[in-house]
Amino acid sequence: MTQPDHDFVAAADAVMRDLFTRLCEFDPDEVDCDLAMGVLTMQFADGKKFVLNRQSAASQIWLAHGVSAYHFARDPQTGRWLDTKGRGELRELLARAIGEKLGRPVSLP
Repeated sequence: MTQPDHDFVAAADAVMRDLFTRLCEFDPDEVDCDLAMGVLTMQFADGKKFVLNRQSAASQIWLAHGVSAYHFARDPQTGRWLDTKGRGELRELLARAIGEKLGRPVSLP
């Protein structure tokens, strides 16, 4: 069994804690959040969920919402979490997905 990359775990946990804190500022009737053991769950009023989770074996953060899935790896130069298929940055893509779900612009700086 391989040891987890402690730098990855620390960086992933930090961004997930920050996102959780920002999402907790939303009206709980819009989105209810939970963060536990490397998994950030966002549940919306219609019962749909978005799940952001730490994948230590791949050193990635994965986002699943609806039929969409994204895998993010941390850029060593910038520290930004970028989609491995070149579709964008974690905070931007998550903000866009939540905004589409809520029907209003959302920012997660």
